[in-house]
Amino acid sequence: MSDSSSKPAGYDIDLGNECSRNAYGWAKKTFANRQGKPGEPAQDLDGGFSNEIRFGQERLGISSDGIGTKIEVAERVGKFDTLGYDLIAMVADDLIAGGFVPTNLSNIIDVHTLDYEVIDELMRGLHDAANFSHLAVTGGEIAELGNRIGGWPGARMNFNWCSTAVGALHPSLQRPISGATVRPGQVVVSLKSPSFRSNGFSLARRTLQNLFGDNWHTAPYDGLDATPHGSAGHTWGEVLLMPSLIYAPAVARLLDSGLSLHGVAHITGGGIADNFKRVLKNGVGAELDALFEPLPAMQRLTELAGIAPADAYLYWNMGNGMLLVTEESDAEEVVNQLQADGYEAKVAGRITTEPGIVLKVGAGELTYEA
Repeated sequence: MSDSSSKPAGYDIDLGNECSRNAYGWAKKTFANRQGKPGEPAQDLDGGFSNEIRFGQERLGISSDGIGTKIEVAERVGKFDTLGYDLIAMVADDLIAGGFVPTNLSNIIDVHTLDYEVIDELMRGLHDAANFSHLAVTGGEIAELGNRIGGWPGARMNFNWCSTAVGALHPSLQRPISGATVRPGQVVVSLKSPSFRSNGFSLARRTLQNLFGDNWHTAPYDGLDATPHGSAGHTWGEVLLMPSLIYAPAVARLLDSGLSLHGVAHITGGGIADNFKRVLKNGVGAELDALFEPLPAMQRLTELAGIAPADAYLYWNMGNGMLLVTEESDAEEVVNQLQADGYEAKVAGRITTEPGIVLKVGAGELTYEA
């Protein structure tokens, strides 16, 4: 039995992975219901970031996710118009990790009691993020659930927000990107994340609660990028609320250009190690010795809470939101195109013959088993 009390965030990543595998195992038992029929699920994307469903020759991807306890940060700060970027990033970037270009999204907002202005802010932000991502919001539901929904007591509206998105397999691909063609010697490119995205908030909130008490969101932020010297924000609440950068449009344009992508890992819960190993198949590993540095806020939280670097790289993206595996001959062009699109990107390492992931970072060498 796992002991979550010994975990920095108060929950057990390994237990979460076990539950996810169990849930997916039950889901797979339903695949036979659509075998040979429209909506037939793929059988070869186990462990991927999304799944494939087939309608004749049309191959679609489907992904579901939410934005977790980042919602409480918005409730505390009283700002809701950026959460749409987080909601779309979680599903759109899972889709593009498989080579599926996001096309449509449906969402569900479960609320305690309704507040018209908060709903308007949420949907305005979703509209802006959808326009950035070139997808249409074609379904939705708002459900008033009363005491079934909780949250910060001082909020204008307590709610939960989840979505499901679909996308079409990029026309340049014969099959989804799964990591099946990842080989030693290929190059890993990292896309920088300017925020926590929508993951690791249980650990961040617990740390700040212990340090600053119930009103931690108003505590002054003192990281190296604190305003006026930087751009992160004045308070810890503002820093944690910074929206997710959506990578799907840029990765789709790489595929438009015919550049090689053998694996794409969306760095969410579980950090770099848990997510990148999902595309390291055929017994290969990776050495990442030039990742982007952890965001100052992540570094500051690590120091304040005494979190071991190995744990920090499991709970947060540590400044790296997506990892791409490409041929060495394409790496420079991949980086240049991503930068031309306004993203920060660089070569971060290589695929190795030895299994496992080695991170060579400022805190030292961190090793994670395959």
